[in-house]
Amino acid sequence: MKKLTLLITALILATTITTAQTSSRWGVTAGATINELHFKQHDIVPTSRMWGPQVGVTGEMNFSGIGFGVESAALYTLKQARVDYGARTAWSSLGYGNETVAMHYLDVPLHLKFKYHRLGGVENTIMPLLYVGPQFSFLLHGNHGDLNKYPPVNVYLDAGVGVELMERVQVRAGYNFSIGQTLHTRILDDNVAKNRTWYFNLTWFLKR
Repeated sequence: MKKLTLLITALILATTITTAQTSSRWGVTAGATINELHFKQHDIVPTSRMWGPQVGVTGEMNFSGIGFGVESAALYTLKQARVDYGARTAWSSLGYGNETVAMHYLDVPLHLKFKYHRLGGVENTIMPLLYVGPQFSFLLHGNHGDLNKYPPVNVYLDAGVGVELMERVQVRAGYNFSIGQTLHTRILDDNVAKNRTWYFNLTWFLKR
């Protein structure tokens, strides 16, 4: 998986360097995430999905005539999950029950994007797109620090699809999952969990 991430990153950088004719723009992004904490030992404690907000800025660079481009963003993202620590005596004896685990991140995705623009003029109104690439998530804060240890940086594989409307608004749905650990339980310290996240967002670009 790490090799795949490095390959995608190298492809994005190589495309950027070797392509001369480009146009760039940036916009404001807002959306929501639906997150699940996936423990290595599936039956260690029950978990359930929770939603959280996402907001920030997105920039893209498009390469003229070929439909490909690159994009990056700086997004505040809240990823949450319900974890029933009370299902295990090690935690319930300390007074913990069904708790909300909240992780605040600065997400920096790096995507290779493709827009299908050969639609005989229809692309000026609606244009399909897809993207894939790594995402680097920098932890701003994680609650229940007495229960869990959080690494300061997570690497995700991120992919999604969407449409561009009126050459200005992009509506997207995507999925990402952490390659490394998202948290490590302190009491039962052989338990590692990873984030698996669906998200939906909208970007309003301020420049065509």
